[in-house]
Amino acid sequence: MTTSTSWAAARQLRDRNAALYLTGVVVSGFGTSALWLVSGVWVKGLTGSDGLAALCTAALWAPTLLGPALGTLADRVRRKPLVVRANLALALLLLPLWTVRSAASVWLLFAVLVLYGAAGVVEDAANSALVVAAVDPALLGDFNGLRMTAREGMKLVAPLTGAALYTAYGGPAVALLDACTFVLAAGLCALLRVREERPGRAPRGRWREQTAEGVRLIRANPAVRSLVRAGGATMCLASLGSGLNYAVVAALGHSPAYLGVLYAVQGLGSVGVGLVSGPALRRLGERRFAACGIALTGVAVAGRAVPCDLSLLACSLAGGLGLPCVLIAAYTAVQRGIPAAALGRATATADTLMFTPNVLGLAVGAALVELVDHRLLLPVFGGALLLTAGALGQRSASRTAARSPSDANPA
Repeated sequence: MTTSTSWAAARQLRDRNAALYLTGVVVSGFGTSALWLVSGVWVKGLTGSDGLAALCTAALWAPTLLGPALGTLADRVRRKPLVVRANLALALLLLPLWTVRSAASVWLLFAVLVLYGAAGVVEDAANSALVVAAVDPALLGDFNGLRMTAREGMKLVAPLTGAALYTAYGGPAVALLDACTFVLAAGLCALLRVREERPGRAPRGRWREQTAEGVRLIRANPAVRSLVRAGGATMCLASLGSGLNYAVVAALGHSPAYLGVLYAVQGLGSVGVGLVSGPALRRLGERRFAACGIALTGVAVAGRAVPCDLSLLACSLAGGLGLPCVLIAAYTAVQRGIPAAALGRATATADTLMFTPNVLGLAVGAALVELVDHRLLLPVFGGALLLTAGALGQRSASRTAARSPSDANPA
């Protein structure tokens, strides 16, 4: 698998469009990851409020709830110009943050974060559709894995850079850095060589119908539907476990800062699985690949109940390896199974269905840890993940068995 992985990665990087796109992901992901960490620290420094600092993440995630409607925008225009303009708009959007220097102006930071998240939903939807036009369809799994590797890799280095820049020059400097990365990403996207037909003009009054079509297309495709559903369940259960993180590290006698070590180890696992996802998808298929990842995530969540540092680090690595599998499989299934004309709204709808449970899980997990010992909750959440993996794997086996009679030679 190592040889095939290296060959697939090298083939992707030799492709002009793929190399440009992945470079853009690295550049914009660097700025986004830096701002994601610094925004909360920035608000905490200006207001002294932990609650307001925590709301920064909620502000960035909130527009995901409007994914089906926002994704429709990506299907009404050509995707390449939309991505270029979205990056430039994000760069301009960040410039007013240069004026946020007191608690009285924090509202502007929250307003920008909400708009930032909304523009990101539209851009991600357009990017998913653009990838199908720019990359060899046979290598979509490899490409989605490399994209995951690029994003997770930036999460390992960008927050440290952003924190250092914030310490030296303050929050406005980080916002300016992020704006520069979006300008560079827009330039890289402009260099892509893709052929796109201009979408036909949508009839007036059909916005609601077009928005609902993303849901309908996902429900109508059994492979896509099962993977998106499993992705939502996995993200919910994994985030329920994440809501217990502070209790886990406290039980081992560590300060909350120790979570940074665990996140870094988890990020290394996510980088690794992105490199092998293409060959694994070809060998196992989307459902079995996702089921294996969910099962590994379940073991990782349950294992965190063991009061041992080495076990906790191993579970963090296993979680980083397992959790992205269902996301990579789901996005690849959407790109292969949904018509290109509706790919933007379908991708955004899949994002909403998979990531909204993540937000709910974090909130419920944080509440449960006040009522029930985390050592009892973690095995329950891990067991539920194993059941999710088993159900997805069973459906995969049933489909394989259903196809086998037609493949046999008649007597």
